[in-house]
Amino acid sequence: MVLSWVITLYTLWQMVELHEIVPGKRLDRYHELGQHAFGEKLGLWIIVPQQLIVEVGVDIVYMVTGGKSLQKVHQLLCPDCKDIRTTFWIMIFSSIHFIISHLPNFNSISVISLAAAVMSLTYSTIAWASSVHKGVHPDVDYSFRASTSPGKVFNFLNALGDVAFAYAGHNVVLEIQATIPSTPEMPSKIPMWRGVVVAYIVVAICYFPVAFLGFWIFGNSVDDNILITLEKPVWLIAMANLFVVVHVIGSYQIFAMPVFDMLETFLVKKMKFDPSFKLRLITRSLYVAFTMFVAICVPFFGGLLGFFGGFAFAPTTYYLPCIIWLVLKKPKRFGLSWTINWFCIIVGVLLTILAPIGGLRTIIVNAKTYKFFS
Repeated sequence: MVLSWVITLYTLWQMVELHEIVPGKRLDRYHELGQHAFGEKLGLWIIVPQQLIVEVGVDIVYMVTGGKSLQKVHQLLCPDCKDIRTTFWIMIFSSIHFIISHLPNFNSISVISLAAAVMSLTYSTIAWASSVHKGVHPDVDYSFRASTSPGKVFNFLNALGDVAFAYAGHNVVLEIQATIPSTPEMPSKIPMWRGVVVAYIVVAICYFPVAFLGFWIFGNSVDDNILITLEKPVWLIAMANLFVVVHVIGSYQIFAMPVFDMLETFLVKKMKFDPSFKLRLITRSLYVAFTMFVAICVPFFGGLLGFFGGFAFAPTTYYLPCIIWLVLKKPKRFGLSWTINWFCIIVGVLLTILAPIGGLRTIIVNAKTYKFFS
């Protein structure tokens, strides 16, 4: 986990630095950076599919998370009420996005994004603090969940994908940096890097205590989402789950905005549609409906994390920035920069190959006992 934090912070620094590598021009999209490095067509084909998979994959996971967190709140606050299907909770969560997805750009969701960041820090603190207050579980078990050797290996691979999924900012960092004014005296990379460092400190405060203390308290019985494992105090855990909902509402929009931009640009420039509110309404509503439908069909939080973490996040987060850096900066062969970048590339490629295997196997195992639309 610490190694992934360091590697992804380094590759994020590279992207911030490369944003204005062309004098007088700002590379405001990940695919524009890829096109500058690999050529107009090749850069587009290398970056855009990977970026789309990441952004759509994240939004599907956020649909599952939001729905299950709402369900947990209902179960905690009304234990005697009739249970409502997970499917319906995901639909309730998605209804919010059918409305706010029509906000025009990143600036218009800045308040939602800030609320999401605050909520993330708050519910993470509640999660690990509540765990510590609860104390170590009497029959805590720190052994592997799986009893067979193949099961242990597949779970390990899935866990690698889970870790990779935690770092997704690379896919939207250039779009965010594009909103920051840039002058020769104060290039955008300076305030952007400060923001990135603060964000990564917050990420460390959120992730590390939850992961390490959660395992120490509950061992291998902890759920993929620790807030599902916790039950008391009821009011505090319910509030934490509501904070999760607010967080994923904002985060969903952050990752959906670049998808909206790409879809609408394609429809207007290539398909010759008129840029109108009607086009935006149909396009964005269909996207929200698609992510909702997939989330309903495959609501397996842990498996989705592992699969998307390796299949899509590892390329865009761990090694594509390094390859672009090597192409554009051309560091001295076997020098420090060259060596670090190749190390990151090797780690990222291994993640891309291995993690999806574990994630897919987890989804298949869970699907055996799952009834669709339950």
